[in-house]
Amino acid sequence: MRNRRTRLRAAVAVVTCAGMLASCSSLPRNSEPNALRPFAPNERTEPDLGPTPDQEPDLLLREFYTAAARPTQDYQAARGYLAGGISQRWTPQESTLVVDRIDINTQAGANADERTFDVRGTVIGRLDSDGAYSPDNGTYEASVTLRRQDDGQWRITALPDGVVFERTELRNNYEPHRIFFFDPAGRVLVGDRRWVYSGERAQDAALINLLVQGPAAGLEPGVRHDLPEEASFLGTEDGVYRFAGMGSMSPEQRIAFAAQLVWTLAEADIPGPYTIEADGAPLAEGYRELTTDDFAAFNPETGSAAVAPLYALSDGNLLKVSGAGADPVPGELGTAGDIASADVSVDDVAAVVRRRGNINELWMGGTENGLTRQLSGQTLTRPTIEPEAAGAWTVVDGHDVVRLVRSNSTGAVARTSVRIDGLDDTESADEEISVLQLSRTGVRVAMIVDGHVYLGVVAQRPNGERSVVNVTEIAAQLDGTAVSLDWQADGSLVVGTSSAESPLWRVEQDGSSLVSLPSGNVTAPVVAVASGQNTLYLTDALAIRQLPANGTSDSAFWREVPGLQGVRSAPVVAH
Repeated sequence: MRNRRTRLRAAVAVVTCAGMLASCSSLPRNSEPNALRPFAPNERTEPDLGPTPDQEPDLLLREFYTAAARPTQDYQAARGYLAGGISQRWTPQESTLVVDRIDINTQAGANADERTFDVRGTVIGRLDSDGAYSPDNGTYEASVTLRRQDDGQWRITALPDGVVFERTELRNNYEPHRIFFFDPAGRVLVGDRRWVYSGERAQDAALINLLVQGPAAGLEPGVRHDLPEEASFLGTEDGVYRFAGMGSMSPEQRIAFAAQLVWTLAEADIPGPYTIEADGAPLAEGYRELTTDDFAAFNPETGSAAVAPLYALSDGNLLKVSGAGADPVPGELGTAGDIASADVSVDDVAAVVRRRGNINELWMGGTENGLTRQLSGQTLTRPTIEPEAAGAWTVVDGHDVVRLVRSNSTGAVARTSVRIDGLDDTESADEEISVLQLSRTGVRVAMIVDGHVYLGVVAQRPNGERSVVNVTEIAAQLDGTAVSLDWQADGSLVVGTSSAESPLWRVEQDGSSLVSLPSGNVTAPVVAVASGQNTLYLTDALAIRQLPANGTSDSAFWREVPGLQGVRSAPVVAH
């Protein structure tokens, strides 16, 4: 076993060091939602969810929208509410909208045998055929006609194509899972959140189908998908996951795919070890069973498993916090007195320094070496360091996103501008970016613009330059109150706001959920937040505070950080 894992890790190291996974190629996307359920032989026969006998038409229509959240057998449950002809013509795959609630009102002109209803709701999101959720903000309006049939039962005789259901039905009938793809350098696994119908018996098959299909359209520019177009998942036989069409893949590519597959299944609590075959042979030559131990280097939760040092900015100085208290870091960072913000990695630091005349400067260097000035501006956002300390980003004067990269050979720092595609199309187009933070994988970007939270994906050009694409607003319910944010290990965001009622929120990566976090003794505004190994940190109007990350009670008490009691400071968690 030891030799096997040593050889596997060596092969994985080739992928990691060389970054030579093949160029991206996605399988054709199916417009029908087959990806949300496994192969037909594995489909679960659901209980009878048909119309309630002798149901009034308005209540029957509500039942229909509940049944429409169940996609099995081509929406068989929902079709039971439709009259014969319309049942065959209705195309549910046209779109899937999630609304906050469904309002139903009868139109004028109703009679004893036919009624037409106005159906309305506020659209909060869309569910794509591959299970990817996209936040949305609009109004759903439709007219639906029901007619009494010869047997006296009401049935729907006219309705628009597509599926609509309330947000509660999303949670009741679907489960969020992460499938994993590699970042462009092949160093880290990036989670791609999907919603899979919970009524399926073979969840593993549904997830594998999604993995083979490729990344969601919004994430695709930021990750690599190396399966050849002819690759397919054949199903599970005697506990063996069988694939075909992988003959053109190199051993390194096969092992990289195995890492994606193993972590996708493991995170869904599908027990291993996993026996995987491709084209009639073990996926990795000579090895049939794989576990997460074989790919421990790619653990998606590594950032939360390692001990992340806590620092704090106080009176313009950088302090390192420990059980014994908070002490200035060695060198100029600990005594500067003019540091406005900072980001710290294991070996590097980027800091914004205030100067006279309302000028701010960005300084970069090692945690134990001197800093050098790199750029200046009237305003600079808190810097954010890329994984592996490859570069640092900041926003100059509210609009110019800049990436700075230090050469490993010469030590020289190159400066490039990062284009933000799509932000000009939002309501905040003319406003300044006040916060910009890279995710822990470096593939996503979170921004606050005029109090609104936006997410984007980092796309790499062939020359190495970056751009941010597929920008979308999430957490629109915060209504422009966002002040601070930080990424958590699972890809979600913790967002601090200026709202006295709910100053702190957890926002899911896909924008599908917004949950108020405990804030019993927090005083808005929350001007800084940070997510550590097992602890959340914030700075509110009074002090820096901490709370166990698993705290769920609204009455949970945020404690002052030991060593910083009564000291006005901001948390900085190293990564």
